[in-house]
Amino acid sequence: MVLVLFGVVPWTPIVALCLWALATMALAPLPLRHQIGPGFALLLVLPVLLIWTGRVYGPWPVVCACAAAVSLFRKPLSVLAKRAQRWFRKS
Repeated sequence: MVLVLFGVVPWTPIVALCLWALATMALAPLPLRHQIGPGFALLLVLPVLLIWTGRVYGPWPVVCACAAAVSLFRKPLSVLAKRAQRWFRKS
């Protein structure tokens, strides 16, 4: 399953995941308050990329990509987990 964009770049899941990783790394130096919107968008795109990768290459590249995603999003995910804990303690 290879998509071709403008007849130049063959879009495989690995190329898409590499671009996704570059986008997250470009987002990392920003202050946390500026990371929330674009980071949320990148997190929404990730399952689509992982499903595509899993269908083409199998489960092991997906496991590696999940580990990389958790590593790249460790601060925002920890902030989200703390907010969720506070919300559940309130209710």
